[in-house]
Amino acid sequence: MSAVQTGRWKALAAAISAVLIGLTLPTVAATPASATTTAYDSTYYKNAIGKTGTSLKSSLHTIISGQSKISYDAVWNALKVTDQDPNNSGNVILLYSGTSRSKALSGGDVGDWNREHVWAQSHGSFGTSAGPGTDLHHLRPADVQVNSIRGNKDFDNGGSAVSGAPGSYTDTNSFEPRDADKGDVARMILYMAVRYEGDDAWADLEPNDSVSNGSVPYHGRLSVLKQWNEQDPPSAFEERRNDVIYNTYQGNRNPFIDHPEWIEAIW
Repeated sequence: MSAVQTGRWKALAAAISAVLIGLTLPTVAATPASATTTAYDSTYYKNAIGKTGTSLKSSLHTIISGQSKISYDAVWNALKVTDQDPNNSGNVILLYSGTSRSKALSGGDVGDWNREHVWAQSHGSFGTSAGPGTDLHHLRPADVQVNSIRGNKDFDNGGSAVSGAPGSYTDTNSFEPRDADKGDVARMILYMAVRYEGDDAWADLEPNDSVSNGSVPYHGRLSVLKQWNEQDPPSAFEERRNDVIYNTYQGNRNPFIDHPEWIEAIW
């Protein structure tokens, strides 16, 4: 082959290669966090719309930190309102099991429901003091025994079936909620990571990919929580709960219920 022909073949190969690269390389730019439209975008979220990454996280932190705090005792009655069974006003819906149980059965005995901290209290050692310990955006009614089984474990897939919570699983260091609660859990955990940034006397809460966080202010597993957010979009129950907390109790919202796509935009 002559030098001229060789040069032509090299030029053609380079052109084809460039086209193929253009077709197969994934985009590296973050998707602007504006895919969902809500009634709060022009008011409550106006300083967050269109942002991504740390800029979005910082804006949301500023927005949702304007929060009224309630006592841990007040949480009992608040949960009777936020988690009321839409089909039975005398009951609440329990996290992890989906069971509808009488509001009157609140306490610590077998058959009762109690106050589950979805972001485990020990992950940052905030206890039950007003603030992260009483934040309704991650407190849910749960069966006493199921709550005990979950304990302070991180969240991940797999394990053995949980008695009293069909579809939930657990092993030595993690807990998997039933499918209908997976997205709820993800959005609650990541709300806490944005709300509490270490600038108000509480620890800086952050997600990571570990399932052995113990008492450090981290919660995992982030990669799984992101999958759960996609798998289980916000339900009408979850959206109503967000509205009640905003309008009646705390005056702030969980932004990931309003804009679940913001989880991917930040993490």
